Amino acid sequence: MAEYRVGVVGIAGKWSTEALADAVEERTGYRLVIDMGEVSLDLDRQRLIFRDQDLCQLDALIIKKISASYSPATLDRLELLRVAEQAGVRVFSRAVNILRLIDRLSCTITLRNAGIPMPATRVTGNPEAALTAVQDFGSAVFKPLYSTKARGMCIIDADQDQTGIEREIFAFQAENPMMYIQQKVALPGRDLGMVFLGGEYLGSYARVSGGDAWNTTIHSGGRYAEHTPPDTVIELAQRAQALFDMDFTTVDVAETNFGPIVFEVSAFGGFRGALEGIGIDAAALYADHVLRQLA
Repeated sequence: MAEYRVGVVGIAGKWSTEALADAVEERTGYRLVIDMGEVSLDLDRQRLIFRDQDLCQLDALIIKKISASYSPATLDRLELLRVAEQAGVRVFSRAVNILRLIDRLSCTITLRNAGIPMPATRVTGNPEAALTAVQDFGSAVFKPLYSTKARGMCIIDADQDQTGIEREIFAFQAENPMMYIQQKVALPGRDLGMVFLGGEYLGSYARVSGGDAWNTTIHSGGRYAEHTPPDTVIELAQRAQALFDMDFTTVDVAETNFGPIVFEVSAFGGFRGALEGIGIDAAALYADHVLRQLA
């Protein structure tokens, strides 16, 4: 066994967190699952304390999940881990890189500035501009800046009277002052999770929509399936993930009639989709990757 102390930042009892902690323990004999909600920072003494453990004394931290749901507070939890990095702890992926992905707007701007094709997108705090976006798009997906698995998203269609559209916009803006609005894209009943480890492509799985759900997330009844995309789609996903220098991530891609588009690059990546969709034990591969980097 390697004599490394590697902590897993995640949520105790959650499948992906426990799978990663199992893989680390199997290889090192050490197990520590860290809930960032219990972590305290003492800046004067440069100590980051979880229960009785100073995380600045570990060899590495692997971030599987920083909180149960995304919010601006998630960014604060990531900032704490920069103290561990400063103390010499290797953090996978680096906190500053994950910071750029938690905020949907930050991720989008990075992708579009690099010329990555995405759905038509508008971002505004102006209800009148939001109304124009709905009318221009015909059907628009309103997305919170901090969310996962399509939570908090809604569709607003233009085929209703203006009062109805405005009512839906105001309801969304009450929870999301800055509105992120994308044109609803016609999907072929699926989108893709394309898996990368250390920048290397491992494979792709499809999320196939279930029933009448507008999105393909498992949360909304979708299922995983194997899928082999063409080289052009793989090259696009490769370019997208390379912008963020993640140790492990998945790129969400859709193959449309107008060519492939990228929805986002994941801050943490999907272990279950990789396992159930293409039979890849991402937790084991990730643990091996971390130990290679430490060695």
